[in-house]
Amino acid sequence: MAMPRRRMDTGRTNGACPAATGGAALNRFPGQDFPTMRVLFVHQNFPAQYRHVARAIARRKGVEVVGLGENAGEALPGVQHLRYKAPSVGAKDTHRYLRRFENAVFRGQQAARAAMALKERGFSPDIICCHPGWGEGLFLRDVWPAAKLLFYWEFYYNSTGADVGFDPPGPTSMDDACRIRVLNANHLVTMQEADWGQTPTKWQASRFPAWARERISVVHEGIDTHEIQRRRGVDITLPDGCRLREGDEVVTFVARGMEPYRGFPTFMRSLPEILARRPAARIVLVGGDEPHYGAKPREGGTWKQVMLAELGERLDLTRVHFTGKVPHETLIGLLSLSSAHVYLTYPFVLSWSMLESMALGCLVIGSATAPVQEVIEHGRNGLLVDFFSPDAVADAVVRALADPAAHAPLRAAARRTVVEGFDLNSVCLPRHLALIEAVAAGRRPEIG
Repeated sequence: MAMPRRRMDTGRTNGACPAATGGAALNRFPGQDFPTMRVLFVHQNFPAQYRHVARAIARRKGVEVVGLGENAGEALPGVQHLRYKAPSVGAKDTHRYLRRFENAVFRGQQAARAAMALKERGFSPDIICCHPGWGEGLFLRDVWPAAKLLFYWEFYYNSTGADVGFDPPGPTSMDDACRIRVLNANHLVTMQEADWGQTPTKWQASRFPAWARERISVVHEGIDTHEIQRRRGVDITLPDGCRLREGDEVVTFVARGMEPYRGFPTFMRSLPEILARRPAARIVLVGGDEPHYGAKPREGGTWKQVMLAELGERLDLTRVHFTGKVPHETLIGLLSLSSAHVYLTYPFVLSWSMLESMALGCLVIGSATAPVQEVIEHGRNGLLVDFFSPDAVADAVVRALADPAAHAPLRAAARRTVVEGFDLNSVCLPRHLALIEAVAAGRRPEIG
């Protein structure tokens, strides 16, 4: 017997979420096109990782596509983009292990309220593709019990073998081990409810418990290698007035935030040696000042300020250029000028920027950490260095600048790696569509 319909609590933000009944399944018709269906994509920053696949599905006949997110995002043709209200923050007296999960519950409630509103308008998805990392996926099964759930599980935290205990290296404290265990609470709840999971790389999949990996497919969202090709004749004037052109010695570094997780301190400490040994070199750092993954410096300020203070007069700031965040087309132009591109990361989520730089034929000098080693083989399609060694970074960059011709085969191999393994249209998008089709139809997808 169906439960009586109740509205979501509209009082305090920590009000209880009521149960909800599922809508009737839509008729499906065989044919060459995607089966007639309704698809809901849920991501805090929609479209984000769903940009390409949501656009592709929306072009199919007989498919209704809705994107639900918290923040304003790019409008996609044929996709109705709805937003839920940002939740209130958790109580200050909550145990610190639980604060992130509490915030996830608040966000899950807000997403569920928006889902209930969609349901009252008659929208009942056949499949929900959701990135549940911030809590959006916690209660979607309760809104639509009959829908298939395909969740994008990006990272499972461990107290060993990944980012925790990496910098500084050493055993994890009991306090941190307990905190990390609770940090996975959101994922563990969604793993219980989802029909299947997706993660972008094999290493990221390896972080999940063995029982969970049996229901996770490795499918990257893809790099459009047709669009992302090295530009010729690029001429860029940076915000500080520096003009860069093809043939200049340009060393690039890209990160969403200048922070230890992406090796910013190591890179900065390598610069005095690079600048001293290559008098014509220009260093270009793209990204914001605020950290996105790790903590701010204990002494306050930003990591950029900390490193500038540490290096002082050893750093020639007339040749070091911080651009801040730039439009994607500007980033492609800068990387097209790159003589050496440095990408350093903790054992953590692999950045799109590294794959894009490889697609642009950059010589990538990457950290010898697991996410990078999954893609780059030292001396074949890039160079690998010790994450913690500024001297190793400097030596690799100087060698690359001194003999570009000798490193040209690595550049070509880098692009081939991305074209063959991560190309959007020939590799990743077909796999992603096939995964959605299989889960929607109740078939067991491929894991690899």
